Amino acid sequence: MDAKFKEGFIARWNKYFNGAELPITFYYTDEEGRAELARPGSLPRCLIGALSPVREGRPLCLDAESIACPGGKRYLGFREGLRPDFEYFLSFGIPGRVKGERHRKSPELVREVLRHWPAFRAPARFIVFKRWDLLKEPDDPEVVIFFARPDVLSGLFTLANFDEAEPNEVFAPSGAGCSSVVPYPYLERGSSRPRCVLGMFDITARPYVPEDVLTFSVPMEKFVGMVENMDDSFLTTDTWRAMQKRIHS
Repeated sequence: MDAKFKEGFIARWNKYFNGAELPITFYYTDEEGRAELARPGSLPRCLIGALSPVREGRPLCLDAESIACPGGKRYLGFREGLRPDFEYFLSFGIPGRVKGERHRKSPELVREVLRHWPAFRAPARFIVFKRWDLLKEPDDPEVVIFFARPDVLSGLFTLANFDEAEPNEVFAPSGAGCSSVVPYPYLERGSSRPRCVLGMFDITARPYVPEDVLTFSVPMEKFVGMVENMDDSFLTTDTWRAMQKRIHS
């Protein structure tokens, strides 16, 4: 991580967003020691709950054994298969055998959803999560994740669209909470115009975030452009300054 860019973003963030919660980042690596490796059983079952300490300033490293949730393993690319009878689990269940979450109307619809799910395999042994201000020179963040309230989200959304003509620069794919912060934004990397992902609509994951918080995840290539645009954007206008008065950490 380039120290000048890192500190430049923090300065702009404090200037325009009143020191609202800093984003966290992640990247994949085969190198050990980039952060404390979570032991099996030491974290909340839901990955979003496991990220709470990261938001508070505790870097975290995960491998395939660190994650208890089968869905979390899959969405982080450490496992390809699904739990048995997943199509019933996500729909109306099987009496006496599988409790259904009723997120989809039928098992057949779940099977159709899975056909559209992009293939994703972790490119390395570990995934490292760090808050932005704790990044060091060896760190190479691939996605930046904001946990933000509506006024901050409106600023990020408008900034993401500042240099784009296409109206869908931000999208909100259906899926688990962890899918909206890891695989979807990660897979946007390297595209001709990487998009941002609005997430945390998963009702199973929502208890792990405050009631007025969603996520806004940005591939690093896109994030660099957003930071470079900040000083020339709407953030310098009276309209934003009026909005800014409502933003707090």
